[in-house]
Amino acid sequence: MRTKTIVSIVGARPQFIKAAPVSRALVSEFREVFIHTGQHYDYGMSEVFFSEMEMRPPDFNLGIGGGSHGEQTGRMLIEIEKILGEVKPECVLVYGDTNSTLAGALAAAKGQISLAHVEAGLRSFNRAMPEEINRVLTDHVSTLLFCPTDAAVENLAGEGITKGVHRVGDVMYDALLHNLKVAHGKSQIRQKLGLEEGKYALATVHRAANTDDRKRMSSILGALGRLSSPVVFPVHPRTRKMMQEWGISVASNILAIEPVGHFDMLMLQEGANCILTDSGGVQKEAYLVGVRCITLREETEWVETVSSGWNQLAGVDEQRIVDLFENWFPQEERKPLYGDGHSAEQIRDALSIMLK
Repeated sequence: MRTKTIVSIVGARPQFIKAAPVSRALVSEFREVFIHTGQHYDYGMSEVFFSEMEMRPPDFNLGIGGGSHGEQTGRMLIEIEKILGEVKPECVLVYGDTNSTLAGALAAAKGQISLAHVEAGLRSFNRAMPEEINRVLTDHVSTLLFCPTDAAVENLAGEGITKGVHRVGDVMYDALLHNLKVAHGKSQIRQKLGLEEGKYALATVHRAANTDDRKRMSSILGALGRLSSPVVFPVHPRTRKMMQEWGISVASNILAIEPVGHFDMLMLQEGANCILTDSGGVQKEAYLVGVRCITLREETEWVETVSSGWNQLAGVDEQRIVDLFENWFPQEERKPLYGDGHSAEQIRDALSIMLK
C-alpha cells in the first residue's frame, strides 16, 4: 500500500518553528513534502530556521515575497495549485494565519484535497487585521481543525464549526520544550551583547498596522526610549525599512540589532524582565518561559494570556506602555494553558485516522 503523502506549507518564521515538531512526528507514518512559499525571503527570517530546526530543505521554494496581500496570495495560489497537481497528496497541512496559510487552504479546497489547519480557532475579532481574515477563511474550508486552546474550540463552535475539531494543545509548546534545551547549549547571544539576566527588556515590532503607521511607530519607540531598562530590539526588515524612510531613530537605551535565530531569540526571551511585542507567537512564548508581556496591540488572539494575568494589552499608548512596564507585575501562578507538550503526536494520530 502506498505511503500517504502530506504536503506541508510554510512561509514565515513562526511556521517553521511549529512545523518542526509536527514533521518529527509525521515521519513514522507519512511521506511529507515541504513547500516554502518564500513569504519571508530574508536569510535571517527564513533559511536559517530550517538549519536551526534540523529540518531538511524544502522540496519546493516558491520565492514569493513582497507585493500586496492580494498579489502575494494570488501568486502563491497559482504555484501551490501546480505542485498539488504534480504531487497528488492525500492532505494539505497549513499553519497559523499568514498569506501562505490562506493560499495553501484555497488551493487544497479548490483541488478537493483534505485540509488540516494547525492553530485553528484563534480569533482577535478585528477584521481589519489581514491575519484575522486569513485564519477565519482557512478554518471554514478545513477538514481537520487542530485547536491549541478551549477558547479556540469555542470560537469555532460559535461559527458553526464542530466537525473535525480537535483540541490538541499548542505545537509551539512542543517546539519550545525541545528547542530551549538546545538553546542553552548553543546560544551565546546574551554574553555577546553583554546582557545580564533579568536586567533588560526585549521588544519586537513587525505587524503592518504598527510598522506602516508613522504615528504608531513613533509612539512605540518613544515608549521604549523612556523605559528604566536597556531594551534589546531585533529589528524586522520591514520595520527597519519604514524607520529609515521616516528618519525615526532610537533612544540610547535601545539596542537595535539584526533579526536573530530562534535559539538566540529564546535565550533573549527567557532572560528578559519584560517582553514588549505585537507578535502573537512571542506573546505566547513569553507566557511559556514565564516572562511578563506587554502587547503593543489593542487586541490579542491569545486571550488566555491576558485573563491569566501575565499579558497586558497596551496598544501604542506611550504613557500606558511606560506605566505598565514600571508598575505592573503578574500576581497569578502560571497555569498549563497550552497542553502537555505532545500536540504533534496528537496531530499525527488524528491525521492517521482520517487518512487510513
